[in-house]
Formats: sequence, C-alpha cells, structure tokens
Amino acid sequence: MKKHWSVRTAEDFGRTRLSPSFFMRDFLHSEIAAIQSFQNLPDDPAAAVRSGRELCTQLLEPLQATFGRLAIRSGYRSQQVNEFGCRHRLSCASNEKNAARHIWDHRNKNGMGALTSVVVPWLADRIDTGITWQSMAWWIHDNLPYSELQFFPKLFAFNIGWHEVPKRTIYSFIEPRGYLTKPGFANHTGDHSSFYVDFPKLVVVR
Repeated sequence: MKKHWSVRTAEDFGRTRLSPSFFMRDFLHSEIAAIQSFQNLPDDPAAAVRSGRELCTQLLEPLQATFGRLAIRSGYRSQQVNEFGCRHRLSCASNEKNAARHIWDHRNKNGMGALTSVVVPWLADRIDTGITWQSMAWWIHDNLPYSELQFFPKLFAFNIGWHEVPKRTIYSFIEPRGYLTKPGFANHTGDHSSFYVDFPKLVVVR
C-alpha cells in the first residue's frame, strides 16, 4: 500500500539519519521530479531506510572517510519518477531493472538493495593528471563490499550499489564500453593494488 505524504511527514522523513554523515534528504532530489512536479518519495519508507542505511554505512561512509566529501547525484527514485525517466530516455532503466537499485523500497528477484550516483571530487580533480577511472574501480573492488559499479564520462561519476546478494560487477559507459570485471573473469580475484599505487589507504569507519 502506498504511503500518503504531507509536507510535514516528508520533512520528517528527510531528517531520517542513515549513517553518521548522510540523511535521507541527501538522496531525494530529482531533476525529473522537480521539472515534472512528481513526488519522489517511497511507497515503503521503512524499506527505503533499511536499504539506504546499508548503502551509506557499508559503502559511502568509508568512501567519504578515505577520499573526502562525496557529491551525491541521482539517489533514490520513486517508481513514478523512474518510469517517466525510462519512457522519455532520461538515463533511467526500467522499473524492473532499477528495483533494489535506484528504487530502494522495492526488491528485485534476489532481494533488497540501494544504489546512488556519486562524484568523488578527489578523483575528478585528478583527471587531467592522467588518473583513470579503472584505478578507482579496482580500489573499491579490493576494499569495499559493493554489488555493482558503473562509471560515466562526466567527472568520472559512478553508480555504486549495495545489495543483499552482491553481483560484484564493474561496467563502464566510458569508451570502450563494457565490463571491467564480473564473476568468472580472470581478473576478478587477486590483488589489484598496482592500479592504485598513489591512492590513500582505506579509512575504517567505526
């Protein structure tokens, strides 16, 4: 059953703390919702919070503690917002594909999950020095319990997702497009530290 929202209940929901640094409101902005006057709020707030807390505590907090402030891009999407984005080719996959990804409060066939798009200014500031997106990809692969990563050309932004049953896949929309790694690839296991020699060491958040 869909929740009926008021301004006050939406305000209270936005104040929900997902981790030491992140609140639910950090993930609710949507250009699609703003322009189309859609409500970007979940059908099941409790489920969205549970998934969001895992995303923030397991992935975003250690990433931010290590590299500095993260810029959150596309976070949570309601089914209405995501369906409109998919139908109008606004860089949204179908609702079925985005369940347990951008749509935090709806499970997919394997369980619950949450995903957000981020820019890491530390990384973006070093693009002109020759740093590669693969370096960040392998650093995350070796250090964090992610489910999926997808890298984009602008500012080396990337999707980072948590899931109950992690897929452990890394894909690039940067040419040449395709998978950097996924289970079954020869490069999936082992130490990849040679790709990120000058990167900071993981800061463990307690």
